[in-house]
Formats: sequence, C-alpha cells, structure tokens
Amino acid sequence: MIKIQLMTTTACHLCEQAKEMLDHLFNADLQLKNTMIVEMVEIANDDALIEKYGIRIPVLLCREKELAWPFELPELHQWLLQE
Repeated sequence: MIKIQLMTTTACHLCEQAKEMLDHLFNADLQLKNTMIVEMVEIANDDALIEKYGIRIPVLLCREKELAWPFELPELHQWLLQE
C-alpha cells in the first residue's frame, strides 16, 4: 500500500475539504482505494511540523513529494495517479 499523509490540525475547514476530496476520489476510483491509504497527521503536537506546515495546511505528502493547498479535485487526482 502507498501511504499518503495529510498534514492537518483540529478545526481546519480546509483540511476537512481536502479529506472530503480524497474520500470522493477513493470512492470513485477503485485503483486508488485498493492501493493507497491516508494517514492523518496532527501537526499541533509537533513544533517542527507546525513550523514547516502551520500556514500551508492542508498538505499531502507521499514519497518525498508534496501537494499543498490550494488544489482542486482534478489536480489532486492527477497527483495521486503519479504516485
């Protein structure tokens, strides 16, 4: 399985939108659903993560590559397909 990390924090409406987009794509594309798993990473518990992602969340990470907000559904889908 390919692990996708979603850098997030509590009560982040943009992070909730990003998670909804991921859920939508995984439900629409069985290949993604069967080959990828999403790990939610709470940045508030780690000063280094807050410094790196605090003003950029939501940020998706996979294999040293990242996709930072803002992104649209087609861009997210393309990014996932490249993993």
